[in-house]
Amino acid sequence: MTPFRLDGRAALITGGASGIGEATSRVLAQAGASVIIVDIDQARAEALARELPGASVLIFDITDEPAVRRAFLQIPRLDILVNNAGIGLVGGIEQTELADFQRLFRVNVEGSFLVTQAAMPLLKQSKGSIVNIGSVAGLVGIKKRFAYCATKGAVVAMTRQLAVEYAGELRVNCICPGTVDTPFVEAYLEKYHKHEKEKVRAELNLRQPVGRLGKPEEIAHMVLYLCSPEAEFVTGSVMTIDGGWTAA
Repeated sequence: MTPFRLDGRAALITGGASGIGEATSRVLAQAGASVIIVDIDQARAEALARELPGASVLIFDITDEPAVRRAFLQIPRLDILVNNAGIGLVGGIEQTELADFQRLFRVNVEGSFLVTQAAMPLLKQSKGSIVNIGSVAGLVGIKKRFAYCATKGAVVAMTRQLAVEYAGELRVNCICPGTVDTPFVEAYLEKYHKHEKEKVRAELNLRQPVGRLGKPEEIAHMVLYLCSPEAEFVTGSVMTIDGGWTAA
């Protein structure tokens, strides 16, 4: 009667080969799930799948509707969907180009829409669970993150709408992390703060009242809880895991 087990369940994680996605793939597999790792980095996804019993890989771009539809034709059963894939952008409204704004919405919002829509028949059949990875940026304003805040706010709103629309048929929840120590953050530091990485890294740590970045495994274990039978009364929730950021 070990709690938080997912034996016999199939879980699909977008962006499942790195960062929060990789940690989630590992944690759900350890809990007994058969994990489907979706990513555009085939080599990394396949290397991870070889480490996880029962894991498989699907390589497709979540913004490519025909590719998404073709991929889901290969999935016979699905109990859990984790919409994790996403991208960021630094800049206020005056610094944000229309093409970049549209690119963020295409990945962070339209991508989640396409994958979720394709997964719905399978998830309704299994009375499954969706976990969307949002961000504190969808809950509070963050300077120089205009487009990112807008997309993550949309993810929060989509979560709540789906939870109400499909109450009793499947569960839908959203996790809103603070800054998490992942390749996503490293890429941000390399692109925007190459000559002052350690200074900015220290600032990112201090942005959370607890004084450190989150760990991918901490987010993954919250995903595990929300997917598990122990969370069957939890739907429509937007949960922060942010070191106290949104409480301050």
